[in-house]
Amino acid sequence: QVQLAESGGGLVQAGGSLRLSCVASVRTFSLRAMGWYRQAPGKQRELVATISGDGRTTYTDSVKGRFTISKDNAKNTVYLQMNSLKPEDTAVYYCNTRQDFRDYWGQGTQVTVSS
Repeated sequence: QVQLAESGGGLVQAGGSLRLSCVASVRTFSLRAMGWYRQAPGKQRELVATISGDGRTTYTDSVKGRFTISKDNAKNTVYLQMNSLKPEDTAVYYCNTRQDFRDYWGQGTQVTVSS
């Protein structure tokens, strides 16, 4: 059974930084792709960043140069380092992985950026 648990959200001023963590209780963590999504109030959930099993990363345009996704295979943990935060980054951030053609999600962690 896949379980994902996010942490690290909080309230930060614009220009500040946060690091989100997601511990994954999954088989073969080192081989799988992981992703971070976010959902702001009244908006659809959007993909923020992904990291493949071999470490290749992708980012949505709005976070390029500010966010960095990484993972620690020894800890079954994926991170999202968020720098130069903006009020428009305010959202609930979710960790994601896919197994057996099904998406799995954590409970989410709230990130609020004040102006």
